[in-house]
Amino acid sequence: MTVSTIENRDDLIRYLDAALALEHATLPPYLTAYYSIRSTTNSDAAHIIRVAAVEEMLHLTLVANVLNAVGGRPDLTRPGFVPSYPAYLPDGEDDFTVDLRPFSPEAVETFCKIERPGKAPSADERLLSAPADRAPLLVSSPTAEGMRFYSIGEFYEEITEGLEKVAADDPALFRGDPARQVGPDYFYSGGGTMIVVTDLDSARRALQFIAAQGEGLDSGIYDAEGELAHYYRFRQLQLGRYYQEGDEPGTPTGPPLGISWDDVHNVKVSAKLADYPPGSELARVAREFNADYGALLALLTQAFDGRPALLQDAVCDMFRLRDGFNRLICNPLPGHDGLHAAPTFEIEPAAASDQPAAREAGEPTRAVTP
Repeated sequence: MTVSTIENRDDLIRYLDAALALEHATLPPYLTAYYSIRSTTNSDAAHIIRVAAVEEMLHLTLVANVLNAVGGRPDLTRPGFVPSYPAYLPDGEDDFTVDLRPFSPEAVETFCKIERPGKAPSADERLLSAPADRAPLLVSSPTAEGMRFYSIGEFYEEITEGLEKVAADDPALFRGDPARQVGPDYFYSGGGTMIVVTDLDSARRALQFIAAQGEGLDSGIYDAEGELAHYYRFRQLQLGRYYQEGDEPGTPTGPPLGISWDDVHNVKVSAKLADYPPGSELARVAREFNADYGALLALLTQAFDGRPALLQDAVCDMFRLRDGFNRLICNPLPGHDGLHAAPTFEIEPAAASDQPAAREAGEPTRAVTP
């Protein structure tokens, strides 16, 4: 019999906190690749990455809904929530590095590895030993020390099974305030509808939707909503052609994609504030970007803390970061052989958690994907 790593509500909340961090961790790599693309070029690639980023916000919000439903408190400003890049994710028997890269074959390969379907040979092999020298691992077990998951899909399978176990033992598991739920009136993505979580069935549907839209683990190329899973969207960039209905996983037969790998700002991979000349204008701009990103995380935390109308502003703000990106990526980074500057996403916890309420929540409005 498989041994569960989720025994009670506290364990479940720790897993959902980890899922929240995992869903966010894909955003800085996707945004870095997206904004590195030179204006008016690579429109196909830019669209694919942009849609994936919006849908990761959908996944983030779905996890927050599940966490709120069981009485947890989503906090995107807590220390360590934003990983230090490069970070590691599981890839079957090996680990690969997730870096902040410009749009490139290497970046797309990383995106495919993040989203790759990975079904463990058996439930007993869902957990693997985590290499001691490869921290942080973003899909490690928060309750079984030194263990990581075979894939993101198996991570969500563990949460789903744990949710069912705890719900069977605790009739009052779904004790969260319904007012803290984000519904479709506050967030809309063309890739899926927001699920309000009030019970085991809706929680299960939310978690299964996240796994299916990312990996297509059980539903194949298309998810239950008829949308391409993220893995296959990114594979289109590698194969140079769109998928269409009826295609096999490795052989898209739709229209060709136009890609120009040279039409990008060649930013330094996983740049750090320490790479910027002390006291320079670029260093100041990099710190300002990090502060703005911390404010975005604070706004999301407020949205998940009973003010869901703020979510529309947060999604729009994610794409208003273009100005901050451009102030960095358009400029060479001194001392780095012509490589350009880039945001570092080194967020000071105090900078995020001490942000004042940026906006007052108004009447609910239907958010349109920016």
